[in-house]
Order: sequence, then C-alpha cells, then structure tokens
Amino acid sequence: MAFPEPRPTKPELPRKSVRSLPCRQGAVRAVRFNVDGRYCLTCGSDKSLSLWSPLRGTLLRTYSGHGAEVLDAAGSFDNSRLCSGGSDRAVLFWDVASGQILRKFRGHAGKVNCVQFSEEATIIVSGSIDSSVRCWDCRSRRPDPVQILDEAKDGISSIKLSDHEILAGSVDGRSRRYDLRMGELYADYVGSPITCVCFSKDGQCTLISSLDSSLRLLDKDTGELLGEYTGHKNHEYKLDCCLSERDTHVVSASEDGNVYFWDLVEGTLALTLPVSRGVVQSLAFHPTEPCLLTASEGNVQCWREDSFVGEDELLA
Repeated sequence: MAFPEPRPTKPELPRKSVRSLPCRQGAVRAVRFNVDGRYCLTCGSDKSLSLWSPLRGTLLRTYSGHGAEVLDAAGSFDNSRLCSGGSDRAVLFWDVASGQILRKFRGHAGKVNCVQFSEEATIIVSGSIDSSVRCWDCRSRRPDPVQILDEAKDGISSIKLSDHEILAGSVDGRSRRYDLRMGELYADYVGSPITCVCFSKDGQCTLISSLDSSLRLLDKDTGELLGEYTGHKNHEYKLDCCLSERDTHVVSASEDGNVYFWDLVEGTLALTLPVSRGVVQSLAFHPTEPCLLTASEGNVQCWREDSFVGEDELLA
C-alpha cells in the first residue's frame, strides 16, 4: 500500500532580520546570492566587490580592480569564478580563490548595469546603458565580444539567462527574449522603462518591474499578462524584483524603504517588510530556502522566516 504524499507546507516568508553585514563599501549597489545560496556578493560605490558568508556575517574576500562603482556581479556554477560590471564601462572576470583579475573586457560605451554567466560559465553576458547586450568568451584571448545584441532603443537595465535564452529588460519599455537554440527574438512591450526582469523557477513565466510602480507576470511563450502587482513605489530608481524560492510569491524592492511580497496566484499583498528609511535598491532571494538579502544605502541585511533558529540562538 502506498502512503499518500504529505501535504506541502505553507510557504513561510522571511520577515525576521537575523544578520547585518558590515559592508563599509559606500552605497551597496547590488547584493547577489551565489548559485547554491551559501555565499553572497555585495557591489560597492567605493569600486569594491565583496564575498560573504551571509548567515554568519563573515567577510571572506574583497576584490579590487574596477575604476568606478561596481553595479552588478555574479558567481559561476562551481563557485570558482566571478564576473562584475561597473560604471567604468568594464566587465571583469575574476578568480575567486586568488582574487586575481583573469580578464578585463572593454567595449561598452557606457556603464555596465548587469552581468550574468552562462550555465557552464564559459560566456559572460553584460547589459549596458549604451543599449547593447554583449557576450564575452571567458576561454578566448580575443578582446571583442563574440556577439552583440543591439535591438534595444535605450539602455539595458537587467538581464537574466536560462540554459538557452537571454532575457533583457530595457529603458525603452520592452523586454526582449533571445532564444539561442531557435535563433528567435521575442519582445513584450510594457510601456514604461523596465528596471528588472527575471524568469520564474519553472521557466514558464517572466516577471518584469517598471517605473510605473508595477510588476507584471507574463506567460513566457505567449506574452499573455498573468498577473499585475502594485502597492510599492518605483518612479526613479533601478530596483530589483524576484520570485520566492518556490515561485509562490512575487517580491519587490521599493523607494519607500519596504520590501513587498504578493501572492503570485491571488495577486494580493501578503507582506510589507520595513527595511530602511531610504530606498531599498537591491534584493536577492535564496535559491532553495525562505531567506532574503536586502541592500539599502550602505546596509545589507539577511532575513529569515519566523521559525528559523540561527547558530547564535542555539548557543544562547
């Protein structure tokens, strides 16, 4: 006799601050988890990039090499390499253990807003205020990009990658999805400058945030609007949005100092999390656990669900 599957537990939201990271990097422009959520990267206006163990609050290494503030960073699938982009218009490829710069890619005509690794970390994809997405081969010695995607009519604010797609959001109000297997380009127009794009975990949907203080969930293949989420404030800044670890909630940073959580299916506001007096500019959701990182001004905080017991509490 087969036992019935246990009912899935109701998703818990990260509402308890468990750690603050003493970044000392000026304003933190972006915070990013690595692929398995054990480490995170913080990008500073002081031109530095830092690697942390966020739950312990331990600084593991600082990387220096950019000529201006660092705006985005990403880790490779095996945690051995990093890439970063900044206001100096450069894309840097780093060795994690030694802190050495392995390659410095130049070619963008404006600041680099976003960077991502391909699945095997052989290609770095970067998006810039110069309206282009560029693909750089980490294994080759050639200095120019292997591909330039220049369909956007204004700056690229956000890019995400799947195993065969590049999703790019632009200030021209369009989200463009490049299907590399099929050689096809699909565009969705939202009518307001886009600040952030991402794929759902199941790969069926795209989430788009824009400067009309709205987030839209679209069916990836048809472009159909599946949900719209409002209540936060986003009129001026490039803010992050994401989905929770099980695709149950839509999450957005906000200019009013809060992070907002909406039920993905119902569209209702599930939680308003007060984080800061200033703008919450960046956030990152853990890939498998209800754990959120937020960056506001120079402060990065780690948030967990109410039932979470950290090492400090166990020892107390």
